[in-house]
Amino acid sequence: MRDIELLVPASSLEVLKIAVIYGADAVYIGGEAFGLRAKAKNFSYEEMAEGIAFAHAHNVKVYVTANILAHNYDLEGVRAYFKELNQMKPDRPDALIIADPAIFMIAKEECPDIERHVSTQANNTNYGTFKFWRDLGASRVVTARELSLREIKEIRSKIDDEMEIETFIHGAMCISYSGRCLLSNYFTGRDANSGACTHPCRWKYSVVEEKRPGEYLPVYENERGTYIFNSKDLCMIEHIPDLIDAGIDSYKIEGRMKTALYVATVARTYRKAINDYIESPEKYEKNMPWYLEQIKSCTYRQFTTGFFYGKPTEETQIYDNNTYEKGYTYLGIVGPANEKGMYRLEQRNKFSVGEEIEIMKPNGDNITVTVKAMENEKGEAMESCPHPQQIFYVDLGIQLDEFDILRRQENEAIALD
Repeated sequence: MRDIELLVPASSLEVLKIAVIYGADAVYIGGEAFGLRAKAKNFSYEEMAEGIAFAHAHNVKVYVTANILAHNYDLEGVRAYFKELNQMKPDRPDALIIADPAIFMIAKEECPDIERHVSTQANNTNYGTFKFWRDLGASRVVTARELSLREIKEIRSKIDDEMEIETFIHGAMCISYSGRCLLSNYFTGRDANSGACTHPCRWKYSVVEEKRPGEYLPVYENERGTYIFNSKDLCMIEHIPDLIDAGIDSYKIEGRMKTALYVATVARTYRKAINDYIESPEKYEKNMPWYLEQIKSCTYRQFTTGFFYGKPTEETQIYDNNTYEKGYTYLGIVGPANEKGMYRLEQRNKFSVGEEIEIMKPNGDNITVTVKAMENEKGEAMESCPHPQQIFYVDLGIQLDEFDILRRQENEAIALD
């Protein structure tokens, strides 16, 4: 069995710390330029330096995305950016995730001691491509989303044993080949290949017959309409043995725009599933109901195994709605205690004294408690925390640990933007 890395996304410094605490072996983040998640908060130079130092102190690696498909006007800025990353102190990124050959060669010149990983955006569908990138100095290649486990296993058998394979195993699926989508640019002028995707695959559409211009025929199955590009989310929590058998080194979670609650839930669940299987396949099978319960507790769009077991069918699409299922509302992350033994919190959603909520711990425990008391920063009693990002202190009647997450159980569906 090859060593398994659980690779988790982080949209901000706060989420990076959560990913580290809740079980990631490595995290991937974006800087303020040249990544494919322009709408994410992303990391300033100072935040990146702090995040890398925090991760390294916990023996967790950090990979920085620079995976746009570059134009001429990007290249000078890319070179300056990589020079800056190469000079980071006390810790530099462990790897750069790159799709464009020109950016790859600039990284090789400016950051020779930082590993180079080739993004899924580079359409890596065969072992010849893996060998090509290996010859140029890549230490890892991310498989295209369109590969089956059988194909990945064949790639593993035909490439250098030291070369690593990274594969997405959980999260949103793109309807375009390896994520190369033109719809966003066409409709809104915002280029998905430059990090500004508006997710038009989640919109409603009509069709036009070429001899009837201007006559729009609605595509629908019921009063909600039909969302013809709307894929289910990938989930491989039930198939860890097959991922291991395929020889995949890094199990990648999608979601560099997700909340800390989502990241903590998915990281914690896959961490336990992987560890349980390595300890005992029987333990893994026994705990499967818990994995499924936890993974379905965060927002998701139903689940599919994507291309892993062959060409997807119509069952991988959601035609009748564009909503997320939502199991819990994210309330906040526990900070240090004050002199009264109350814990600092920054509000993510409103909750109140007397309300029943849940404490989510990194070790897998979920503890239901009743909110005993709240105080503002001046020490004044509060009945609730109504303001977004409000700083306050809370008493839940038990001892808490920094980085515990507070959440409230819900049963609802959320319409996508």
